Amino acid sequence: MNKTDIFKKISVIGLGYIGLPTAAVIASRGINVVGVDVSQKAVDIINAGDIHIVEPDLDIVVRSVVTTGKLRATLTPEPADAFIIAVPTPFKETPEGESKDPDLSYIKAAVNAIAPVLKKGNLVILESTSPVGTTEKIAAWLAEERQDLSFPQNRGDAADIKVAHCPERVLPGYVLQELVANDRVIGGMTKSCSKKAVELYQTFVKGECVVTNARTAEMSKLTENSFRDVNIAFANELSIICDKLKINVWELINLANRHPRVNILTPGPGVGGHCIAVDPWFIVSSCPEEAKLIAQARVTNDSKPSHVIKQVIKIAYEFKHPVIACLGLTFKADIDDMRGSPALRIVEELAGKDIGHLIAVEPNIKQLPKSLSSRNVQLDSLDGALEKANVVVVLVDHQEFKLVDIAQLAAKVVVDTRGIVVTKRV
Repeated sequence: MNKTDIFKKISVIGLGYIGLPTAAVIASRGINVVGVDVSQKAVDIINAGDIHIVEPDLDIVVRSVVTTGKLRATLTPEPADAFIIAVPTPFKETPEGESKDPDLSYIKAAVNAIAPVLKKGNLVILESTSPVGTTEKIAAWLAEERQDLSFPQNRGDAADIKVAHCPERVLPGYVLQELVANDRVIGGMTKSCSKKAVELYQTFVKGECVVTNARTAEMSKLTENSFRDVNIAFANELSIICDKLKINVWELINLANRHPRVNILTPGPGVGGHCIAVDPWFIVSSCPEEAKLIAQARVTNDSKPSHVIKQVIKIAYEFKHPVIACLGLTFKADIDDMRGSPALRIVEELAGKDIGHLIAVEPNIKQLPKSLSSRNVQLDSLDGALEKANVVVVLVDHQEFKLVDIAQLAAKVVVDTRGIVVTKRV
């Protein structure tokens, strides 16, 4: 039997940076997909064949599958053969501010939403990056809502509903390619759960579907991002040391990486986004006494924006009328995603210091977030900003910034957190 015959209709819960591309790719394989989101605006945009996020070529795929009727967005879940949950897992908010404990309320809301439409034989997959044990919680929550159905925790392989975890592991800017090409780690609560999840992913994944249990699959994603975070922390700490010792960190890293067993990552203004800056805390939250290195890496990377801010303030005080061009607001290059962005945090804090006129350059957005526009930060083109500024702060390595003629910066003081300008001068 063709796998597309097993899954005639798939529901994707959450149509953000992961959910929408996933829904579109599955629909492009000829399977009917219903995407569910809490935002009426997002639903309307998608149903019009357009997209509400920036991701290369996604608009083409969405327009195609919406036009052919294979993808449709709605606010309310409908019966389907499989449900993929791809909603955020941020930190909890406390009266004192944001904690470092995971907030599973979005996942719980998604579970409550799909519970009424579940039927025997359904598959529920959690793609949201989550603390170890979350897949088991989903099964328990569903069992509370649907006592007429059986679940893996009480019926094993014979359960009416199959439950599995399959963490997303794609790079923004390359999501469509990596959704198809990358290997997937699939952790079912039982062997039959894993088997059915593999059948679903094999409808569109060309990479290998590697089977494990749910807890190991959850920990796999957390481990991948913690590994990256720890290594970035080393690079960021090295850059701070080099600033103090008056050493060009970019030249140093290039030299050190000539060693056959050394591969130092590139430093930056910090770490942002919805994965690397968040996921390590899920491990720390579960094992605070054991995860000391992982916790310290988070502290190191979270403190890097403060180091950059101090550098910029010191330079600004050298000018009678400082005009500071801040290049980039997103958390990484060539996307519009500003979630947890250290670049955005730096510009926000600089705006609160009243140290001069701030110009933001972000080619991937049309208007500034309110946190900047309310503080009289100006959004300008790259050429316009470089013409006016006497201080330039490179915060994101967008392609447009890499093409800047070094002559345009000759008379300016440059704080380069990405090594774009500095490496040109070496």
